[in-house]
Amino acid sequence: MARSLQELQERYNSAAKQKQMETEFRRQTRGGKGSGPKNAGAAIRRLFTYMKGYWGFMGLVLFCMLVSTLTSLVGTYMMAPIINKLYLAVAPDKALALSPMEQLADRVVISFTGGTGVMDYIITALIVLACVYGVGIITTYLQGRLMCHVAEHVMERLRGDLFNKLQRLPLGYFDGHPTGEIMSRFTNDIATIDGMFSNSLTTIVSGAVTLIGTLVFMFTTNWILTLVVVVFIPLFLLLGLMIANFSRKHYRSLQAALGAVNGYIEENVSGQKVVKVFNHEENCVEEFACLNNDMRDKQFKAQFWGGIMGPVMGNTSQISYGVTVGVGALLMVAGRLSPGGLTLFAQYSRQFSMPINNLSQQMTTVFAALAGAERVFELMDTAPETADKPEAADMSGMAGHVVLTDVSFGYVPEKTVLKHINVYAKPGQKIAFVGSTGAGKTTITNLLNRFYDIEEGSITIDGVDVKDMKREELRSKIAMVLQDTHLFTGTVRENIRYGRLDATDEEVEQAAKAASAHGFIMRLSDGYDTKIEGDGTNLSQGQRQLLNIARAAISKAPILVLDEATSSVDTRTERQIQRGMDRLMEDRTTFVIAHRLSTVRDANAIMVLEQGEIIERGTHEELLEMKGRYYELYTGKRELD
Repeated sequence: MARSLQELQERYNSAAKQKQMETEFRRQTRGGKGSGPKNAGAAIRRLFTYMKGYWGFMGLVLFCMLVSTLTSLVGTYMMAPIINKLYLAVAPDKALALSPMEQLADRVVISFTGGTGVMDYIITALIVLACVYGVGIITTYLQGRLMCHVAEHVMERLRGDLFNKLQRLPLGYFDGHPTGEIMSRFTNDIATIDGMFSNSLTTIVSGAVTLIGTLVFMFTTNWILTLVVVVFIPLFLLLGLMIANFSRKHYRSLQAALGAVNGYIEENVSGQKVVKVFNHEENCVEEFACLNNDMRDKQFKAQFWGGIMGPVMGNTSQISYGVTVGVGALLMVAGRLSPGGLTLFAQYSRQFSMPINNLSQQMTTVFAALAGAERVFELMDTAPETADKPEAADMSGMAGHVVLTDVSFGYVPEKTVLKHINVYAKPGQKIAFVGSTGAGKTTITNLLNRFYDIEEGSITIDGVDVKDMKREELRSKIAMVLQDTHLFTGTVRENIRYGRLDATDEEVEQAAKAASAHGFIMRLSDGYDTKIEGDGTNLSQGQRQLLNIARAAISKAPILVLDEATSSVDTRTERQIQRGMDRLMEDRTTFVIAHRLSTVRDANAIMVLEQGEIIERGTHEELLEMKGRYYELYTGKRELD
């Protein structure tokens, strides 16, 4: 039976996330202290630090913007003397009330013509007009190119810093944050910031300059009509903000619905085999239709309120235009305004609402970008792995004597995972950990690599505490083969060489032979040069694991960790790998985590863990003689949980 819409939304967009979005929406739409992102000023200041070295470009952008705006205003103003000249040609006995700016424009045109001929005057005025607009086109082009140059370099720096920080975060951060949530910082959040720098920033500044410039030009022409236009500003702002608030609310709901749809599709595609095995195709279609219909309804509302801004502001502009023309006509009849001045004001009145409309629309983008910037900087401010000690020991000649002494550890303070663990391993020894799922086997290897630091007990290698070693040097001395395979996009050779980048082609093949991977690699279409894409989807699970084992084999690390390394291969392949592993483990300290007890029979010591404690230890024969937990597991009298 298909789940309800509410159940699907709760599953793919958690209630906490919905509540967070609602709270952020309220912050952004209310006035006063609570509006906008948590700390917009801090986010803006921090974003501007990424413009260091580009302030010269920004100065040029601002200059081009001012020139472009000025040419637009001057170009519109040049219409007045043309209309006035034509009016005087028809009614030469009429006296015109020219404003100082109109008189200036008239003198400029006359200075070029040298006379007062109507056609010469109009042609010259049109040439001046074309030159003005030509300068405007050039400066607008330069403004766009320069701003794109600055924006993309800023984004390059921001993405680089974010990715670099990601490499320095502790493993616990990735354990506690979904991959999609981290990826959204690189995609959605960075994209919104890019949009703000590329478009919104110039639109807002240009709109503000246009508003101020338009008011100045109108005041110099006729202050009465200017007041008529100004009266409509509060109406423009009120309508713009109201529509923007409704639009923002519905767009946020749309994003939540889109997230639910994307999450469902991602899960369904990745689990398509399971869907078909249990014949859930029809059920999935019903559930997707439910989410899809919900998204359709929310998209309709979002598109409606987003699209209504233009028509509403346009009609309001028409009202302003009609009132302005009506009052202007009365002033012209009274001899207080020229025909050119009336035409000029009609044009300015029609254009005046455009910057306000653009500013209202861009504020939504700015709020989203600043919220995205806060999420990006939140990740950047996450505490990285603790710094290595300045006097870190040199472990270049590490032999591999590993000692865990009274180690206790918990991922969270209130829950202890490991309790008083004591382990001793010498070079060439194979130490195995067996026990139920969640007993703490993998946690021990995580602590050995310093993915997490312990607070109780100590872990030493060759007598040196791992906390006194550089993490990079420590991890270079430990090769790991995990249960979950991961291959990178590239060739088979490159994936094996990932274990040691300076390895030769011959060493790559030797590692593949040691891992029993050489045979199947040679059967691939291009052998070691076969391309691997999509995490090795063109290979079987066992083949992917063999490549992971070869990657560990090529490392010269003195310590080897095998975490269920052969769980994904069949018994015959497992025996082949085991023979290769025996060669690989010579003179290396090896830690093996296994559920297949047959793979640890030859271990020098087997540790049986339960609830974070070592309850039994010894060789295979010794543990069988004890007839304890290991004996029950091995003989099948008790199964691993």
